Amino acid sequence: MKKTFAFIGAGNMGGAIIEAVCSGTDPENVIIYDRDRAKVTALSEKTGCRAAADAETAAKSAQFVFLCVKPNTLHETLRTLCPAMKDSGDKVIVSIAAGVAKASIKAVIEHAGLTFPVVRLMPNTPVAVGKGLILVSPDKDVSDEDLAVLIEALSHGGRCSVIDETYIDAATPVFSCSPAYVYMFIEALADGGVMAGVPRDKAQEFAAQAVLGAAAMVLETGKHPGELKDAVCSPGGSTIVGVETLEKGAFRGTVASAVYEAYKKTTQLGK
Repeated sequence: MKKTFAFIGAGNMGGAIIEAVCSGTDPENVIIYDRDRAKVTALSEKTGCRAAADAETAAKSAQFVFLCVKPNTLHETLRTLCPAMKDSGDKVIVSIAAGVAKASIKAVIEHAGLTFPVVRLMPNTPVAVGKGLILVSPDKDVSDEDLAVLIEALSHGGRCSVIDETYIDAATPVFSCSPAYVYMFIEALADGGVMAGVPRDKAQEFAAQAVLGAAAMVLETGKHPGELKDAVCSPGGSTIVGVETLEKGAFRGTVASAVYEAYKKTTQLGK
């Protein structure tokens, strides 16, 4: 059963990971289940993966079992799956539930008399187009081989970073929640362009490309964002006037506060 993947849940985040895995893996090795059969059908037709009639069948048939359900339903979902996974071969349980610690997942598995290793993931939705980031936190029982297989499959969605679980909740708002904030920023940039007379479609294209390019500059040059910002701001130029306007609106403070408030909410989700 090596390199076979089951997904329990196919919502926005789960669906994004399914698309990423299917883009670099034989879709026949991917089986998915969701109570919303329309989502399953759409993803199956789009990616070529297999649809399962029920969650138990999906979990039983694969080595890597992804739990892509809401944090408040994860434990109960896992309890219903454990009987089906007995005597069905080695497995690795992979959770994307925000705020749910590996230890609590492990406890449910062990209570059912099973000893499967657990990996906690935290992805963002851009994995659907190969430009995402996925934090990977395996427990001590995950073998190097299994971890390598998992990361290779996930890497088709973008960057994978193995990280201690201690940092996941704090990092989640920075990269997993933040695409929503970036979309708002792109929309606002485009709105400003329209106000200045740029056609809507062009304004949106230009804004999105500018954000993409600016992010690449940070990643590829390794320079501090403040240094890169200063390089754009010519003395007496238009950019510094715009920067001043953003500062008057507490732009940086508001963004930082949004991230911190999202972090506090994240820590409560698994409780």
